[in-house]
Amino acid sequence: MNARQQTLGMWLGLLGVVIFAITLPMTRLATGPVQDPQLSAWFITFARAALAGGLSIVFLVLTRSPWPQAAQRKPLFLALLGNAIGFPLLLGLALRQVSSGHAAVFTALLPLATAALSAWVLHLRAPRAFWVCAGLGALLVLCFSLLRAAQQGPGFQFEWADALLVGAILSAAMGYVYGAQVTPALGAERVICWVCVMALPLTVPGALLNWPEHSIRLSSWLALGYVGVFSMWAGFFAWYRGLAMGGALRVSQLQLLQPFFSILAAVPLLGESLELMTLGFALAVVVVVFLGKRVSMPAPPAKVAEDG
Repeated sequence: MNARQQTLGMWLGLLGVVIFAITLPMTRLATGPVQDPQLSAWFITFARAALAGGLSIVFLVLTRSPWPQAAQRKPLFLALLGNAIGFPLLLGLALRQVSSGHAAVFTALLPLATAALSAWVLHLRAPRAFWVCAGLGALLVLCFSLLRAAQQGPGFQFEWADALLVGAILSAAMGYVYGAQVTPALGAERVICWVCVMALPLTVPGALLNWPEHSIRLSSWLALGYVGVFSMWAGFFAWYRGLAMGGALRVSQLQLLQPFFSILAAVPLLGESLELMTLGFALAVVVVVFLGKRVSMPAPPAKVAEDG
């Protein structure tokens, strides 16, 4: 990839991060708090993937997409487990117990998890300065999140919901990496489409079996529509393409911004307040992400002097 394509990949990755960031407050709207439960995490997981699966069938038919080859089915299945089942289910179960801001603490771990898994699965290498920037960015986000949590209540205690969030982050990282692995061959759009279609034999019966038995607010149904159409489907069009074009190691660091986008989205959606500290930390993280992109760019080849 040339520098222009890598830059486009970064922008596509940023678009995917914004779409995914809104997933937290939207999932919170869909599940409702424990005091006022709405849609169950199981129903949200299956229904959003089933909705995306229906859209995927239309896309694959219209584009006359070929069936995945045998070697591509394992990465697609692992992406299915991570992005279609593991992440939304664990996130939904956790968000019934904790706030969207609390969950944003753990999204700070996603860039490092994705980068580390990318280096292992895709056999990628990055200079030490890249890992320093990645660690610094994650540290900035964690410090911000912990300070924000301390302002809202005494301490930050680990609980069962936190374990669910850790599992959700690991599931998302696995799905991102294995999806990116087959993106060059299948194309970003077809990767998420095949993931959703392959999941239909599980997601359609699962959604029907977990259909809510009590009345649900309209806002919860609309939130489900968002996570089904955008979080589970359209967002991956941009995200997988960004990972492939910009490089999984570099683009994954844009996820450092995801907690801040989640908090910003929670202002109109959940009524949370926006503080100046959020903007200050966001600016610092942007600088770190930029530096990480710079140090991970390959050096231009040296010119060989011609004999005169």
